Amino acid sequence: MSIREYLAANLRRLCKEHASVSAVCRELGINRTQFERYLQGQTVPNKATAKLICDYFRIDEAELYREPGAPKPAVRGLPPISESLFNQMIRPPAPSIAGGTYFTYFSIPARPDLLMRSVTFVRRDAELVTFRRVTGWSERRGTTWARARGNHYGVAISRLNWIYFSGVNRRQTGEPSLISVQWAPISEPVLIGKAMLLTEAGPAFVSVIMRQDVSIGPRQAIRMAHVVKLDDPSLDHLVVSLAREGLG
Repeated sequence: MSIREYLAANLRRLCKEHASVSAVCRELGINRTQFERYLQGQTVPNKATAKLICDYFRIDEAELYREPGAPKPAVRGLPPISESLFNQMIRPPAPSIAGGTYFTYFSIPARPDLLMRSVTFVRRDAELVTFRRVTGWSERRGTTWARARGNHYGVAISRLNWIYFSGVNRRQTGEPSLISVQWAPISEPVLIGKAMLLTEAGPAFVSVIMRQDVSIGPRQAIRMAHVVKLDDPSLDHLVVSLAREGLG
């Protein structure tokens, strides 16, 4: 395979983690026709465009052109202090949560009739639990539009029966987020708790409900990551009940 073919294969793999190729192009600000030429192995991006792509996917340039399936080269370890802090974060016990797709519902201040529905992809690798949480929101307010976009990546840890999802938004804002949840004391498997989110008005603390959905694919789940009305008939009845009771 040529470098162009390696690039095409790696880009196709990276794009599968997003809603669509069109969405990736919009967020990158790259012409769709030009991006398709990369995906088809017809050409390679210039240095500036390659850096833009690598920054977006959070990879280095070597990974962009690496042979698919080839092991990553060994890298130098973290600085001692960072390594120590990271090891403290991921030390046992691992969170008691299975890998998979979870809908994550956030209450919206001053709007008890609405929920922000995000989708969280949880991945277990032995004792390490990582996640990606995607949010999309656009709402018309008079003559303007309000938008909240999230593409948070992070690690989940467990302390004192609580599961903490600590992440950073990979979009340009780069804001952090922290969710603390625990299994609800009911027969149905559902996580409830609180979240600290950064908004235009500053940090906000809201209620959170997380519920796994094993019947839905990643792309469809991402398309459902937006504001939803509490009386929406497609909403899980348990989620609606918990939200009305103010739990989470």
